[in-house]
Amino acid sequence: MSVPMSTTLTGQLVIGDQLIPGRIDFTDTITAVTPLPDAPATLILPGFIDAHVHGGHGADTMDGPNGVRQLARFHARHGTTTLLPTTITNPWEHVLAALNAVREVMLGGRPGDPDLFGAHLEGPFISPGRLGAQPPNTVLPTPELVAQVLEVGVVRAVTIAPELPGALEAALALGAAGVRIGVGHTRADAATVTAFLTTLHAQGIRTCSTHLYNAMGGIEGRNPGVPGALLADPHTFHEVILDLLHVHPTSFLLARAAAPGRVTLVTDAMRAAGLGDGDSELGGQRVIVRGGEARLEGGSLAGSLLTMDAALRHAVQSGVPLPEVSRMVSAVPAASLNLNDRGSLSAGQRADVVVLTPGLEVQAVYVAGVCVPGAGA
Repeated sequence: MSVPMSTTLTGQLVIGDQLIPGRIDFTDTITAVTPLPDAPATLILPGFIDAHVHGGHGADTMDGPNGVRQLARFHARHGTTTLLPTTITNPWEHVLAALNAVREVMLGGRPGDPDLFGAHLEGPFISPGRLGAQPPNTVLPTPELVAQVLEVGVVRAVTIAPELPGALEAALALGAAGVRIGVGHTRADAATVTAFLTTLHAQGIRTCSTHLYNAMGGIEGRNPGVPGALLADPHTFHEVILDLLHVHPTSFLLARAAAPGRVTLVTDAMRAAGLGDGDSELGGQRVIVRGGEARLEGGSLAGSLLTMDAALRHAVQSGVPLPEVSRMVSAVPAASLNLNDRGSLSAGQRADVVVLTPGLEVQAVYVAGVCVPGAGA
């Protein structure tokens, strides 16, 4: 693949905890970052990284290669330059087929497509008593199934309920292969979660809450529950679906205060994202989208309609400074996934760049220096 031509952008660069007027030069990597005294008000940020996204614009990870491509290109137009297509609990053969579809797309992307770093295996190693919007096709994380996952070779994040038989052994095996271990869709108590995390961290394994607060119960003074154990841990990263439906802004600010530098925004978007009101589908279940909310027929929330640019705007509206929010959608998820070549505007990093208007609307997106078609339209 040829290296893209050199591009120069000027504006307010989000670097560290500052907005710095300047110029950025890049091909497929950033070649120079130069301060300028009179740069325009346009905002220039590192590309967004979404580690938990099921679908968008009518497509879903479970649809096969074409679905993966379609959802990836939709989210790229909203600033996502790296993503992990995410499975849902289905019969095991369907889950494996989805992982193989992700691998196929990873091997044949076109310039300007977001980087598929791998897949997020959200189901089926979850509690049948805490399904959320997942279908009832859970299985135990046996050594045989874990071996099949590792053989496909694309899973970079997994969600596991720690109380399941074999959960710790599976997490250790997956973590040793570089997979980030997520705690979610669980009915565990706080002690079980704490012991699970402590054992994984002793082996240097990265951990994350899977959509913190959702499908894991609540926090009480005498019963910290799963969220309390996760937030009390000094090493765990935390996914937050900041669509203002799954998580209240105050709960988001609580996570930010409890885990500074470890909150990562995700979309958890489903196929209905970007399509407006109407009927949709999630894991074979009917979903009704009305007034910006996606719900199963029984009334429970079913994934989100979120995009990463909207999540960023919601975080800023909650009172968090833009440079910090930028880290939540770039540098923090990069760190949680052990991605060292992206997440900041600095020389030598991948030229994954998002250009926003002063009103935080997407104006342009670059993936490894290639402009994403339709971004900002």
